[in-house]
Amino acid sequence: MDFKYITNDQSLSPDDFLDLAQDVWPGNYNLSLTNEALQKTINVTAWDDKTLIGCVRILSDGYFFGTIPEILVRRAYQGKGIGKILMELAWDVSPTSLFFGAQPGNEPFFEKLGYERSFQSFVKRKTRT
Repeated sequence: MDFKYITNDQSLSPDDFLDLAQDVWPGNYNLSLTNEALQKTINVTAWDDKTLIGCVRILSDGYFFGTIPEILVRRAYQGKGIGKILMELAWDVSPTSLFFGAQPGNEPFFEKLGYERSFQSFVKRKTRT
């Protein structure tokens, strides 16, 4: 399959991103807050024609720290190597080393790509309004 990949996709719309997010992590997301979040990250995207099928976002200060808030691949496209390519492109475009957490069970995916287990992560969640 021939998919189009865009590094630093500055034209990524919140509508396209939320359509993808709803497929992978269904939830109640705010469109304008999503737009603000997308403006603060480097967005690497995968497209099948006009359908967003994958995205990895990089949040970085440009010098000391970079993290991946999420990598999303549409369910119908998982297992086709899209996540691997997105992570390779994220590494290429990131101005810093990358630190991120992984959902339990997904660790082998990242290890196959050359990422090493690192710090233990912690979370304290704020309630969304």
